[in-house]
Amino acid sequence: MKIKRKLYSELVNWKNETQGRRALMIEGARRVGKSTIAEKFARDEYKSYILIDFNIASKRVKDNFDNLNELDVFFQNLSLEYNTRLYSRESLIIFDEIQKFPKARESVKYLVADGRYDYLETGSLISIHENVDGITIPSEERKLRMYPADFEEFMWAAGEYLMLDYIKDCAEKQMPLEQKMHAKAMRLFREYLLVGGMPQSIVAYFEGGRDFYASDIEKRDILDLYRDDIKKASRRYNSRVSALFEQIPGYLSTHEKKVVLRQIEEGGTFSQYDEPLFWLDDSMICNLCYKCSDPNVGLALNKVDSAVKCYMGDTGLLVSLAFNENEISDQQLYKAIMNGKLALNEGMLFENMIAQMITAAGKKLYFYTRYNEEKHRNDIEIDFILSNESRTSYKIFPVEVKSSKNYTNISLDEFRNVFGKRIAESYIVHPKSFSREDKLIKYPAYMFPFII
Repeated sequence: MKIKRKLYSELVNWKNETQGRRALMIEGARRVGKSTIAEKFARDEYKSYILIDFNIASKRVKDNFDNLNELDVFFQNLSLEYNTRLYSRESLIIFDEIQKFPKARESVKYLVADGRYDYLETGSLISIHENVDGITIPSEERKLRMYPADFEEFMWAAGEYLMLDYIKDCAEKQMPLEQKMHAKAMRLFREYLLVGGMPQSIVAYFEGGRDFYASDIEKRDILDLYRDDIKKASRRYNSRVSALFEQIPGYLSTHEKKVVLRQIEEGGTFSQYDEPLFWLDDSMICNLCYKCSDPNVGLALNKVDSAVKCYMGDTGLLVSLAFNENEISDQQLYKAIMNGKLALNEGMLFENMIAQMITAAGKKLYFYTRYNEEKHRNDIEIDFILSNESRTSYKIFPVEVKSSKNYTNISLDEFRNVFGKRIAESYIVHPKSFSREDKLIKYPAYMFPFII
């Protein structure tokens, strides 16, 4: 089973626009599909290609990078080693898992200047950033981030093209789906919530006849790979990265969902955990969401580093991280979520998915809270704040995520009272149909990715 990815069109645009003047680096988490899409692109768009996987590349291949002062010899050796003829301006050379051999990344400067072929690099993001000591990062390298498959790509995999067109049309016209279609769309969204966007999980799910357990096996393998990656992080903080990673479901299942360091280490401070948090964010394993103390022009200017939420980069992986195999089976987890009856943990999953959607849209994550001294608690809690990023007519869009059909708008209403002049529209993401009350718009979860 092949999964159609939106990134493919961006690769085609890169090829047409740069005409060999820039290499392309696909950055992303492990098992997100970087190598697969790189090879498909090479196979479909070029006369020939060579894929050098630095996980298994021979000593001869690696030693060949000492021949960059004789590029004719360099290319001849590659052509012979991989039994592939290279054609000027019609061949692509892929440096796969380039973090394993940083020297190849450094060589991009000279290879691009030569101009004969196109160059595509892939690698696990955090390793790319850590393995750069002693090399010159090429300015001739363009970067492209790859995320887990989004809801639209999941719908493609499910063959739901007509339903997808219907959802997008209703989102554009700001009208609800017909009720039976709404129920079907919510069911598909809940499937995506459980399966997630990692390609191996999606393939296992559909090839197994919509088998959640087959999907779960693949996701647990990916989580184990992440744990292995964490062990290879810098010794001075890898134990803290591991502790943060394993505690993510615990944080997200609480009311405030913020990282609480005392649950990890007595006397722990954010100055001790800034590198571990950065590692998880930079690896794209997680998406960090920071408190904005004053949602005004430039949300980042009012970021509070010591108030942070840590969402999983893929919600399907969060399901497998949060529940062990016995819990999933004994508590009939899949049935409860598909029927909208999980209650306690479903809010965690919904909110994580909205964070994933916002991140995939290329936006940073921010939230807002206001503490009331008289009540000794927060009286305003806004899950996410988006902005139109305008410098002349700046506006914000508060987003509240509701996983149940019964809820109140008290916190959002108070936020609108305080910051009303700054707000363009307010959003509630919920399981119910689309509705609108002036500048308060209530979107079903499946519609949200098409409006951000």
